[in-house]
Amino acid sequence: MRHFIKHFKSQMMALSNAPHNGGVSEANGFFFMQVHKNYNGDYKRDCIEFEIANGLKNFVGFMTAADIEKVLSIAKSGNIKAYITAGITNPAIAGNEPPRFSSRTINIVLVIEEGLTLGAMTNAVMTVTEAKTYTLLNLGYNATGTTSDGIGIFAFKGDLEWAGTGTELGINIGKAVRKALGESLKKWERFSK
Repeated sequence: MRHFIKHFKSQMMALSNAPHNGGVSEANGFFFMQVHKNYNGDYKRDCIEFEIANGLKNFVGFMTAADIEKVLSIAKSGNIKAYITAGITNPAIAGNEPPRFSSRTINIVLVIEEGLTLGAMTNAVMTVTEAKTYTLLNLGYNATGTTSDGIGIFAFKGDLEWAGTGTELGINIGKAVRKALGESLKKWERFSK
């Protein structure tokens, strides 16, 4: 598996920093696309070509040099499913001078089967980041992430306004991210040697 494609049953709101269709949009699904470990290509063109080659339209796309088949981890908690690919050859600490860029990264995608406001989706990004940082530190990494991490939040439009650590939604986000990221990092450690 050189890629992973997730089709949604119905279109969802998307909020992400993905290289393909990042920002705020309506999405029919998302994909993780595997690239060479020394990738230095035209990511915009390559993602468009990937979408066309796979018959996709209005998908949000993430890239990684980690072996997707070996590191993809999925965890569910409540109405949330986390899809994570992790490779951490370029660990970084926010505020410190970053290491030389490498295309292995941590991609975290949440599919939330609830109706959220855009504010709640933004709040979810914060909760994901906190769970990611906790997981990295807890596993002994002196890092808050990598220099190229991707986060995608997918949900239905709705009235739920909060997704912070004090909410049921936020607790489920934390549980799903911590479980899937921990599993993905352990797989990456095992297969990257």
